[in-house]
Amino acid sequence: MLQKIYDYVDERLDITPMWRDIADHEVPEHVNPAHHFSAFIYCFGGLTFFVTVIQILSGMFLTMYYVPDIVNAHASVYFLQNDVAMGVIVRGMHHWGASLVIVMMFLHTLRVFFTGSYKKPRELNWVVGVLIFFVMLGLGLTGYLLPWDMKAYFATVVTLQIAESVPIIGDFTKALLAGGEIVGAATLTRFFAIHVFFLPAALLGLLGAHFIMIRRQGISGPL
Repeated sequence: MLQKIYDYVDERLDITPMWRDIADHEVPEHVNPAHHFSAFIYCFGGLTFFVTVIQILSGMFLTMYYVPDIVNAHASVYFLQNDVAMGVIVRGMHHWGASLVIVMMFLHTLRVFFTGSYKKPRELNWVVGVLIFFVMLGLGLTGYLLPWDMKAYFATVVTLQIAESVPIIGDFTKALLAGGEIVGAATLTRFFAIHVFFLPAALLGLLGAHFIMIRRQGISGPL
């Protein structure tokens, strides 16, 4: 059945050459754990992407139940955890994955730095990677408020105070994020929009550029 579907699509779109180009792409020997024990450090990028995919899929599930307003936000999270089948597991995956993806990305960044993989001709990819790191931090920051409990509320208050202390653009940044003088309904709505629409769009664009450059330039050499 699957072969018939593949043949049907391939006959019309000629996807086999593209698929073979990906499947037949050779991986350098120094990133093969079977040949070099140190090759495991080259897995951090792939693991980061794997956790990112889990975050995207679990986040899509959560948005089917989450209500982004100050009256129903916390109640919708409570309902998700206690009344939706597997809801507590999916939310737990998303919650802990938010921290795990930062850890994995930090380890990946260290690997790139200490192996000199940021040097010519990969400087631009290093810049894109740093931008991805900041987007991930932004996702963690904006997602923290969404449960709308006391911890999330006061953590966001502190975050906005820090943003306000930035020279020149501090007041503008706080007003843009908070939507007013206090952390309220406008703040929750803006954080939800940034978390679900703006930052994921930026992340997908940056990841696409990251993977294209890796494909063009290849995996960096050993130490």
